[in-house]
Amino acid sequence: MNKIGFNVLAWSAVVSEGLFPILDRLKEIGYDGAEFFVGPWEEKAFRAVGKHCKDIGLEVTTVTVMGADENPISPDVKVREKAKEKLRWVIDRAADLNSQVLCGPFHSAFATFASRAPKEEEYQWSAEVLHSVADYAQERGILLTPEALNRFECYLANTMEQLDYLLAKVNHPNVQAMFDTHHANMEEKKLGAAIEKIAPRLGHFHISENDRGTPGSGHVPWDETFSTLKKVGYSGWLTIEGFTRNDPDFANSIGVWRNFSEPWDMAENGYKLIESMGEKYGM
Repeated sequence: MNKIGFNVLAWSAVVSEGLFPILDRLKEIGYDGAEFFVGPWEEKAFRAVGKHCKDIGLEVTTVTVMGADENPISPDVKVREKAKEKLRWVIDRAADLNSQVLCGPFHSAFATFASRAPKEEEYQWSAEVLHSVADYAQERGILLTPEALNRFECYLANTMEQLDYLLAKVNHPNVQAMFDTHHANMEEKKLGAAIEKIAPRLGHFHISENDRGTPGSGHVPWDETFSTLKKVGYSGWLTIEGFTRNDPDFANSIGVWRNFSEPWDMAENGYKLIESMGEKYGM
């Protein structure tokens, strides 16, 4: 049976004890886990939040992004070395949280463009960086799942075809793929076909509405999504990721200029959607 998670970015990008009441309520709703953004917060905060999750029986997954100064596909070898250092630090903080999965578009720098299509050498550079930290993550019990993003947020991997191409180059059992229905809604012809394409490598899954609001309130084809997940035998996390302007700094950094839904509407009704789809398709 798939586990259901919720990304607390709907409230805050900062990992702190201020999240405790939110985590308690997520547990009460029925969530199996919470997902946190790994950013430049105090290390002790990661340990404190990780302990609280363990104490209340919430499992953990994590997400992160890379900046231009630590771009895994930079032509500058020193920048690529910084990418490895950053990812090892992120993996350590994810371990402090007791995270099982680290997802996100860390194959390349977020919203950093070259005004051209990706080059073959950029796929090679990204693959080398990811492969170099894969064992480090595996030793800490963390699966790495790079994510394809829409064309407005990255250019290296927009589709499952591109992500599959990259991961074939990485060629490491601890580096699998992440699928996000929000990005796929923009970039894929058919979500079902895209899920089938990446199924052999699929390690994490984000349930995200087309506008990042409450799952089920928009036009993402959930029946097609869940029926295909059942077809391919996906048994990993189903984690809701929705955004608001509750954390203005984070919202500004990703171009979220309005609230799509209230966080607890996302959490409560999104959980009901996943639960009902799981029952419908025997997941």
